[in-house]
Amino acid sequence: MNLESNSPQNSKSPVYFVSLGCPKNLVDSQVMLGMLEKDQYTVTQTLEDAEVIIVNTCSFIQASKEESIETILEMAQQKQDGKCKVLVASGCLPQRYSKELEKEMPEVDLFIGTGQYHRITELLHKHGKALNEGAELPQRSYIDQPAFIHTETDPRVHTGATFSAFLKLSEGCNRRCAFCIIPKLRGNVRSRTVESLVTEAQQMAARGVRELNLVAQDLTEYGMEWKYKQNLEMLLPELCKVDGIDWIRLHYVYPDQFSDELVSIVAREPKIVKYLDMPIQHTNDRVLKSMNRRLTKVKLFDLVNKLRAQIPGIVFRTSIIVGFPGETEEEFNELCQDLETLQLDHVGVFRYSKEEGTPAATMDGQIHPNTKRRRSKTLIALLQKQSHEKNQRLVGTRVPVMIEGPSQETELLIQGRMPTQAQEIDGHVLINELSDEISGLELKPGQMVEVEITEALPHDLLGKALRILS
Repeated sequence: MNLESNSPQNSKSPVYFVSLGCPKNLVDSQVMLGMLEKDQYTVTQTLEDAEVIIVNTCSFIQASKEESIETILEMAQQKQDGKCKVLVASGCLPQRYSKELEKEMPEVDLFIGTGQYHRITELLHKHGKALNEGAELPQRSYIDQPAFIHTETDPRVHTGATFSAFLKLSEGCNRRCAFCIIPKLRGNVRSRTVESLVTEAQQMAARGVRELNLVAQDLTEYGMEWKYKQNLEMLLPELCKVDGIDWIRLHYVYPDQFSDELVSIVAREPKIVKYLDMPIQHTNDRVLKSMNRRLTKVKLFDLVNKLRAQIPGIVFRTSIIVGFPGETEEEFNELCQDLETLQLDHVGVFRYSKEEGTPAATMDGQIHPNTKRRRSKTLIALLQKQSHEKNQRLVGTRVPVMIEGPSQETELLIQGRMPTQAQEIDGHVLINELSDEISGLELKPGQMVEVEITEALPHDLLGKALRILS
C-alpha cells in the first residue's frame, strides 16, 4: 500500500513510502511519515522523483517475508533507474534478519528495526551528512530491544480514508503462542495511558474521523503491565464520550480474557459496533494446548453463547490455522464441525507457516503442504457457503451504511460498509439504486445512509440507499 500525504513542497529530499503488513504496522508508518513531514521532508507519490525510499516491512509468516523482500528489490531498481539515493528497510524484517540482510542486500542503505523507527529523520540526516561529505558511511543496521510506543504528542500523518482511523492501544505481546514470532519482533506489552488514547481520539475526531478501529497485538492485554490499574474496561467508556466518533470497533480481542464487565460495556455502549474480531485459531483442545493457547472449546462456546444472549445480532470475525504440527484428520474434521455449529460470520483461514525461532517449528508431525492446502480449501468452501447463507438472510432488512466512495470494481456503484463490516477485510455494501428522497444527491465518503439490502452475494451485498442519516 502506498501512503498518501498532502504536505507542502519544501527543499528537503522527496520521500516515497511503502507500508506492508498489518494495521499496527500501518500506524508505525503513519508516525514515521509524521516525523518526516515535521522535519520538512516532502512525501511524494511519484516513485521516479523520490530521493529517499522507505519500505516498512512485515515478516510474520513466509508469505509476508517474501512480499517484503520482493518490494525492497523492486524499490532498489530506482537507485539505478531513478533519483533514489537512499533506500531504507524498516520494521519487522530487519528486526528479525538484520545480519543476514546486510550481507544479502547491499543495495539497502539503512535497516531500522521496530524499536528504532522513531529515529527515522535522525538516521537519514546522519546518513545524508556522510554522503555529502564523502565520509565513511555510518552503520547500516539500527536494531534494539523494542521499547518505544508513540503517543498523542508524536506527529502522525493520517493516510487512507479520512473518516476511519486505527488507534493503537499498546505495543508488543506477553503471550507465547507456539506458532508466533511477534513477541521477538515487538517485545512485551507496553500500553499507552487512557488519557493519551482519549486525547488522540479527540484529535482524530477534530480531523473528521468517525470510525475508530482499536488495535493491539492483544486488546485484552491492554494495561496488564500496570496490573490493570488502567484497562480496556476503563478505556472504552471514555472513548465513547468523544464527540464526532460514531463507530468504535474492537480488533484482536482474545476470548480467554473476555470479562463479564467487557461484555456488559460492549452491550450497552451504542458507539461500540456489535462486531468482535476474536482470534481463536482452532477448536480442538489438544491442538489449542499444543499451540500454547489459553482457550478451550468449552470456554469458547460458552463465551459465544453469552455474547449472543446479551448482544443480539453481534457479529464475529476470527482467524483459523489449519495444518498445525500434529493436527490429525479427525481434529481437522472436528474443527470444521465446530465452525459449522458456531456459525461465526467472518473467518480468515491460514495454512500453518513454519517460522524459525518459534517452538512450533521444531515440533514433530509437520504437515505436508499438499495436506494443508487441501484442508484449507475444504474449510474455505464450507465457510463461503455459510457466508452466502448469512448474507441472504439480510435481504429485505434496512441497515446503516458508512459511505466509502465509488466501488473498487466500477464507478457505477457506490461502496460502503455496515457496522458489522470492517474496512478492507469483510466485504461491502454496494449501492446500485437511490430512493426518490435522495435521487440526484452526491453521497460523500464518511456519510451515514440507511440502505435496504436487495441482493446477497457470497462476500458483498447490494442495496438501495433510502435516506441520509448523518
